[in-house]
Amino acid sequence: MTLYLWFVFFLAVQIIHFLGTWKLYQAAGRKSWEAAIPVYNSIILMKIISRPTWWTLLLFIPVINLIMFPVVWVETLKTFGKKSTLDTLLGIFTLGFYIYYVNYTQKLEYQAERKLTSENKAADTVSSLLFAVIVATLVHTYLVQPYTIPTASLEKSLLIGDFLFVSKVNYGPRVPMTTVAMPMVHDTIPFLKRKSYLSWPQLPYFRLPAIQKIKRSDIVVFNWPVDTVHYFYEPKGRPGVIKPIDKKSNYVKRCVGIPGDSLSIVDGFVFINGKKLILPERAKPQYSYSVALDGKTPIDFESIVKELDITDGAGFKSEKRDTLIFRALTEASAERLKNTPGITAVKREIDRGNDNAIFPHINKWSQDNMGPIYIPEAGKTVALTNESIPFYKEIITNYEGNTLQLDGAHFLINGKPATTYTFKQNYYWMMGDNRHNSEDSRYWGYVPENHIVGKPVFIWMSWDSNGKGINKIRWNRVFTTVDGEGQPQSYFKYFLIVLAAYFVGEYFWRKRKENKA
Repeated sequence: MTLYLWFVFFLAVQIIHFLGTWKLYQAAGRKSWEAAIPVYNSIILMKIISRPTWWTLLLFIPVINLIMFPVVWVETLKTFGKKSTLDTLLGIFTLGFYIYYVNYTQKLEYQAERKLTSENKAADTVSSLLFAVIVATLVHTYLVQPYTIPTASLEKSLLIGDFLFVSKVNYGPRVPMTTVAMPMVHDTIPFLKRKSYLSWPQLPYFRLPAIQKIKRSDIVVFNWPVDTVHYFYEPKGRPGVIKPIDKKSNYVKRCVGIPGDSLSIVDGFVFINGKKLILPERAKPQYSYSVALDGKTPIDFESIVKELDITDGAGFKSEKRDTLIFRALTEASAERLKNTPGITAVKREIDRGNDNAIFPHINKWSQDNMGPIYIPEAGKTVALTNESIPFYKEIITNYEGNTLQLDGAHFLINGKPATTYTFKQNYYWMMGDNRHNSEDSRYWGYVPENHIVGKPVFIWMSWDSNGKGINKIRWNRVFTTVDGEGQPQSYFKYFLIVLAAYFVGEYFWRKRKENKA
């Protein structure tokens, strides 16, 4: 929906509210016109139902308001004597329109001094749960979101089974674009495998102020730009369901190119503006290596895998009798492997072919050799030619909402001839450290700024599915930071010390209080 349509929708809601409540306002000793003034009418309604003024703010926060509206409907009905379970159900299941019936057909008795705490324990429990959900949804949407690492694309930096806290604050919290959705659920209702949202209405993209910009080498969580699904409700064989931006699958990769950069990949190494990208110490890029064997010396491959910390999905496979292919080795591990008896050579595998699956799908580049590629920056203008259009077609049409046509040798954007295009937002280039085992920007291109979710900041748990017993938990990764200088350090023991000190302190405080009594 455009801003104009949202304005019309907002006015329509105000008219509906006025028509359904003006007599209630009068019965409460207010003026009927107070029910018609946007925002002010909500503030006055909070006074009428004896609830805090700050509740008004919650009515205008997407997703949160879906919980708050039923609460306000029920509180309004109770304020005018409609306290039965039937009244509550009618208020909720008629989407508040039961208030119309009360407003026009019932004798209105305003109960200004009504008891705000329910005598019904079940109702009290539901009320407490609702506000717990509201607080949790606010934190989840605007501050911190939990996230689990599902793949090995950032192996060594982030492991499969890492449980993260992703900060929304660092890059600026994004106001939900999908306004009707289940709280704290992404795109699918758990267990039911049905979508958890309505695609309409959609808010325009808006992001609150950030405390930092995305830098090169930052690990970033974002919505996968090319995500579609096939399993919500459409039979197999039909095209995928196009998701709203904020309901696309969450991906986590390392940002290697920021707006305005010229990016190239040469033999697997990233170059920015002609200079090799220097990654932080915690980043450990991995590549495929071919390992030649002398065919005579027995080799304990199990020990090698353990020593080099090669995890499932990133191990090795036999290619020939005297050759192995290690799918994911760091350069340091490859050097150590050279010193293993029975191994005669270790060579990094470099893809030099032409692969049409590589962006921009012109059958010219490979995953290890591509570019230069310009990373678009908001406000910058590029020339449109037959050579440049494959790079920017998705941006012009899908990401920035224009029509693009080819009229002979000329381009038409929104029906008008165009030789240049000016970008409306910033774009980023995301890649996995596990270079040969990562589906990333090399395959689907740029990540738009409006797809950015947040920054992983903290690993609170790490679960190794191959471990046994207590060793299923990677204790050295529990309570570690994602960013920072040097190698990760666990703060779990300090947390335990603080926790123990708290309980000991509380015990002695209680004892002291009891002795005084």
